[in-house]
Amino acid sequence: MTLHTALLQGTKLLEEACIAAPRLTAEVLLSHAIGRERVYLYAHPEEELTELGWIHYGRYLHQRLDGKPTQYITRRQEFYGRDFTVSPDVLIPRPETEHLVEAAIAKIRPGDTVVDVGTGSGAIAITLALECGAPIIATDISLPALAVAAGNARRLNASVRLLACDLAGCFRPRSIDVVVSNPPYVPRTDQPALQREVRDYEPHVALFAGPTGIEVYERLIEQARTALRPGGWILFELGYNSLGPVRGMLGSEWSDVEVHCDLAGLPRVLEARLKAE
Repeated sequence: MTLHTALLQGTKLLEEACIAAPRLTAEVLLSHAIGRERVYLYAHPEEELTELGWIHYGRYLHQRLDGKPTQYITRRQEFYGRDFTVSPDVLIPRPETEHLVEAAIAKIRPGDTVVDVGTGSGAIAITLALECGAPIIATDISLPALAVAAGNARRLNASVRLLACDLAGCFRPRSIDVVVSNPPYVPRTDQPALQREVRDYEPHVALFAGPTGIEVYERLIEQARTALRPGGWILFELGYNSLGPVRGMLGSEWSDVEVHCDLAGLPRVLEARLKAE
């Protein structure tokens, strides 16, 4: 079987199963199976697929048809122009989170102590470290997630210090300048309606915040109020319909509250500054 024929057959299987982007998915899985970049498939369409390549490709197609996300099959996801290793221990980084990174970059000054809360794969912390040329502290409650983040930091040569911690509760008062977070914000009641790729494969500890979806925001804002230095910033990604309740959690101690929308016009990032004492 040639690479071209294998690609056509894989695309047909995925299409019939109503998998999103069937052609692209087949390309990614086939190139991963043979250890090549996608362009290789079009440069060598008549090359025979080896028996080992067919075994790998068939297994990957079967996993995707069962709902396993492509990123967990290939263990790769691009974020802010860099390749990150991912596993079912961490959320798959989304392009929308790049808005949070850009907002944070605009706030970080030389010498700031910056903390990424709930780092997961380390995508936010590592990107900030590399873009700002500054060391970043990253926390997560999940030890397997921290292991993934550590591997990404080593591979990308990023200066990131990793701490096992529940949100930002392990920091001394008035010791941080910037808190950045993409926290869990999906209400537990939404679980049945989620795509199976998300519901059945991504880690629930990083997805669900509680019955309403805003529980983690409440805890994080309270902890940041203690950990931030006066004039310090908190920035976090917003979940669907969470802007109103979350903005309402910011009391009189906060100023310069600003919301950044994503490309779809939805409120995606909220930032606020702790008032000087």
